[in-house]
Amino acid sequence: MTMDLNDVIDYLRTVARSVGAEIHSPWFYLQFGLILTAAGIAFVADAALRSRVDNDSLAKRWPLPLRRLAHVLVASFSTVVFAILVIAARIAMFHSTWPSRSYMLVVAAKLAVAWLIIRLVTSVIRNAFLVKLISLSAWLIAALSIINQLDPAIDALDSVSIVLGGLRLTPLVVIKLGLILIAALWLTNVASNFVESRINQSSDLTPSIQVLLVKMIRMGLLIVAIAVALSAVGINLSALAVFSGAVGVGIGIGLQKIVANFISGIILLADKSVKPGDLVTIGDSSGRISAMKTRYISVAAGDGREFLIPNEDLVTQKVTNWTYTDKNTLVKVNFGTNYDSDPRQVCKLAAEIAASAPRAIKSRPPGCILTEFAETGMKFSLTFWIADPDGMDNVKSEVMLALWEAFKREGIKVPYPVREIRVRGGALPVDTALEVPN
Repeated sequence: MTMDLNDVIDYLRTVARSVGAEIHSPWFYLQFGLILTAAGIAFVADAALRSRVDNDSLAKRWPLPLRRLAHVLVASFSTVVFAILVIAARIAMFHSTWPSRSYMLVVAAKLAVAWLIIRLVTSVIRNAFLVKLISLSAWLIAALSIINQLDPAIDALDSVSIVLGGLRLTPLVVIKLGLILIAALWLTNVASNFVESRINQSSDLTPSIQVLLVKMIRMGLLIVAIAVALSAVGINLSALAVFSGAVGVGIGIGLQKIVANFISGIILLADKSVKPGDLVTIGDSSGRISAMKTRYISVAAGDGREFLIPNEDLVTQKVTNWTYTDKNTLVKVNFGTNYDSDPRQVCKLAAEIAASAPRAIKSRPPGCILTEFAETGMKFSLTFWIADPDGMDNVKSEVMLALWEAFKREGIKVPYPVREIRVRGGALPVDTALEVPN
């Protein structure tokens, strides 16, 4: 059945007349007073319960389903008390007067019970926003059904439409599409998280392949969810072809960076140039890759900061991957001594200190060479290998401190710049006497 605008207006007038007639009845005010009294008692009882019961420690040893049920009942205790009181008042009025005189109590009790059932059903959902959205939507549908206004409301929402090409859009279609799409996306997220946990537990797949598989599965499930939601409300996917041109222009103008980062992320996962856990240097940012997302990678610097670098930058810019093929890292320490020192003894002493470092690789002996006879002294370069680049600066600092202590013990001096100023003849070469003006 299809309603036009006049039918909607007539329907609203009929509802207004029935409500006006109900308000003029003395039984309306009696039921309204009983409902307000029940609400006040429920509010006081809920406050008293919350002051005595810790919801976090409630039923800790119970099984998970019973624990969730207990938490929901405690959180909705006011609704439970309100429903019990209203049902009791309804029973009392039903046996003492005509049933029609307690109609509001029936509606209030049904609404309270419907809300309680909805809260119990949605307790399995962990997303707070999704719980509120589903609860309010389901309760609104239940309320319209309880007052026998669901079919007229559906007809009214379906009476207004906009036709775009071969697609007919109505408020009813939009609401149905939104609800079904939310449910489909929630199921998609649950399925994706389950598949991701199974893939991450596989030791046969490299980290980059794991991330690539997870992203492909998420994208595939997302496309399937959208297609199922559109088909469920009767929208033919071919009718959306009229929007393809606009979408293409939007991607070409406004979304080109997003698409470029998405494609770059797939390329990075496919060629395995970087992967989670690698230590990288990109421009002025250095750290270990903690996550690879669709648009960016997260690089943890080790001091609490995380750099979010777009995937496109890793494809187009120079990237230093310290752990690409081998985690062994060469550490270089540059230092100098004065010309009074024996360079061979200095090289031997520096190599011994580097070899004694806790993180130095014993199978690769360190090396020390004389690199330059500089103006202030001799310059040396000490190199040694460590098994992991993580914490390389700390290792370098420990070796330099050990060098300083060894040089003091052996009497080897480190040069530093010295400047001497000599004044010849004991007087300044220019006359600095000031003339006093007359």
